[in-house]
Amino acid sequence: MRRSRVVALLAAGGFAVAGCSAPGPAEVTFFADGHTIRVTPLTLCDLKSAKCVPDPDAAGSLKVRPGRPVQISVPGDIAKSLWKVTAQYVNSKGEPQPLMENIITLRDRYAYTVTPPSKDDQIQVIEIAQASVITRTGNPEDAEPITTALWSLQVQPG
Repeated sequence: MRRSRVVALLAAGGFAVAGCSAPGPAEVTFFADGHTIRVTPLTLCDLKSAKCVPDPDAAGSLKVRPGRPVQISVPGDIAKSLWKVTAQYVNSKGEPQPLMENIITLRDRYAYTVTPPSKDDQIQVIEIAQASVITRTGNPEDAEPITTALWSLQVQPG
C-alpha cells in the first residue's frame, strides 16, 4: 500500500516538472481557402547570445486560389512586439510584382490579412518577421530593429 502511494506521488511530481518546462517557439497560424496551417520559425535568434537557430523544415505550405486572401494569426508574444508581414505575388501573366510590406507597430494586433491587389493575382510567399529594437549607443535616436524570428508560408496555386 505504501509503495503505491510513493509511485503515485512520483508520477504526479513528474507531471509538475514537465509542466514547468519552457514552451517551444511561437507558432503563426495561416488560413486560406478553408485550410489552416501552424508554422514554427524558420529562424529564431537570441540577442543576448547573438546566436540564431535555423530550421529549414519549418516553412509551411497551403494551396490558395488566385485572388484569394490569406489570414494570419499570431500569439500574444508576437502581437505585443514589432512585427512585419511581407508578401510576394505574381500577376495573371506570372510576372513577379513588387513586395507588399506592412509593419505592425500597434503592439496589440493579433491578426492580419494579405489580399492580392486583383482577382487574378496569385500570392506566392508570405513571411512574418518579428523584431526587437536595439541601440548600441544607448541613444534612442540610434535604435534599429533587428529580426529575431522569421516564419514563412509557401503558397501553392489552388
